[in-house]
Amino acid sequence: MNYITQPQQIEQHSFEIIADIIAAEYPGYEFANALQEKIIKRAIHTTADFDWLEILTFSGDALDAIIAALQQGCTIFTDTTMALSGINKTQLKAMGCDIQCYVAHPSVAEVAKAQGITRSMAAVDLAMQTDGPKLFVFGNAPTALFRLLELSQQHPAQRYPVVGVPVGFVGAAESKQALIESDLPYIAAKGRKGGSNVAAAIINAILYHLRETL
Repeated sequence: MNYITQPQQIEQHSFEIIADIIAAEYPGYEFANALQEKIIKRAIHTTADFDWLEILTFSGDALDAIIAALQQGCTIFTDTTMALSGINKTQLKAMGCDIQCYVAHPSVAEVAKAQGITRSMAAVDLAMQTDGPKLFVFGNAPTALFRLLELSQQHPAQRYPVVGVPVGFVGAAESKQALIESDLPYIAAKGRKGGSNVAAAIINAILYHLRETL
């Protein structure tokens, strides 16, 4: 059997196929800019789903806000260890950034039980109490996104960028629509689709872009 064995060649060929399919099946489709193109294509690469051409949406200030946070050495707060695992740590370290997932933190479990809320919500509460620039990356928990939106309304000065792509059937579409309608800088997925793998892919696309352009 003859097949590609080099990871870089596999990835490069995958993106060539994605570009060819977009050109053939979505004639006239235009990306807003080069970075948006990289983000959407990496989401497609991660899922083999071309719906991302239509469902991934960006606020006007999203990319600038996310890049600024990364360049400030922000802490990324995720809602799952899967998203945390999928984000490139080498590139984060090169940017002087940290990444945390507080869902399994002992105090989070205690607070969630005492208050009758999800651990994802309690994890957002803890994240918001930390100092320094922040970037929130949610791929699984709509309650985390709802909580962040509630806290942002209560404290308008705490306006942090968000990648909001929770997947699922209960609250997922609604939480992302609420994010789209908020004044936060966001990258969000319309509808039910999403996932921690997509959330990580979005951040990685931005990190790789910065690696190439800085």
